[in-house]
Amino acid sequence: MNQENSTMDDVIPMRTLNLDALRSFVAIHDTGSFRQAAASVHLSPSAVSLQIGKLEEQLGQRLLERNARRVELTEQGDVLLYQARKLLSLNDETVALFRGSTLTGGLVLAAAHDLGISLVPGLLRRLAERYPRIRVDVRLGASSDVQRGFSAGQSNVLLFNDVGEPAFPSQKIWSEPLVWLMARGGRASSHDPLPLAVAATGCAWREVALKALNASGRAYRIAYGSDTLIGQAAALRADLAVAALPLSLSLAHNELIEVPDTARLPALPQTHIRISHDHSELASAVVAMAVELARTRQLPVTDPASAG
Repeated sequence: MNQENSTMDDVIPMRTLNLDALRSFVAIHDTGSFRQAAASVHLSPSAVSLQIGKLEEQLGQRLLERNARRVELTEQGDVLLYQARKLLSLNDETVALFRGSTLTGGLVLAAAHDLGISLVPGLLRRLAERYPRIRVDVRLGASSDVQRGFSAGQSNVLLFNDVGEPAFPSQKIWSEPLVWLMARGGRASSHDPLPLAVAATGCAWREVALKALNASGRAYRIAYGSDTLIGQAAALRADLAVAALPLSLSLAHNELIEVPDTARLPALPQTHIRISHDHSELASAVVAMAVELARTRQLPVTDPASAG
């Protein structure tokens, strides 16, 4: 009996992770700072710091490294990030299962033009299936315009592209390389000056492309302008220009390829899809759905040819 009791006493009790702490941890990774993470989960930075401290103590691992510019995950933090996203998604799905049919009201979903083609249709379909009684007003525009509108309170949820850190709290839900694209078999990349197809001023992709070209000293001219991927891709297909666009475009359409290394164009950074939202329950439901689509890799690959 004593031996049995001793064995039972030696068993380490299973510890239950705090979902709020995990949500703050994920927010720190997505925003890169305690301050922005705290704003996104509606807590003070000190409260978030306390959550992370307790989480590290509970797991017995250091999860974050702080440097002068941003907060980075440790190796163990990377492991936890994947598990935390799964746990939070399952929690949100479970809550939605019981509350979805009763959730009512309306919201404004703002998105950059290209996301209106690639991400928004699947998101709306999922929302209609899970929350059949809600109303969604969709507003598409240039990425800079919809960001300004969100900051002014004109939308509840914002989907946008970025290559850096936005000025307001957001969650990164998708990343892929930004690359130079051209027509398959084309010659546009060999022209001097380099002909470009770009979006309007304020587009993150335009700004990073021009900055990279200016820094490299490569001569260029803006040959075609369009606020939509459809318009830019049309110039590329006609072999009239090259453009800095997401890699998924070349994967989605056989007519477009990456500009070869022999063209010696400057390297480009990753581009990210980010989502921001207000404090409403409806907006939180949309965010959970978008994260779910990203987690299961069901973000549709952008194909401008399919847009009409």
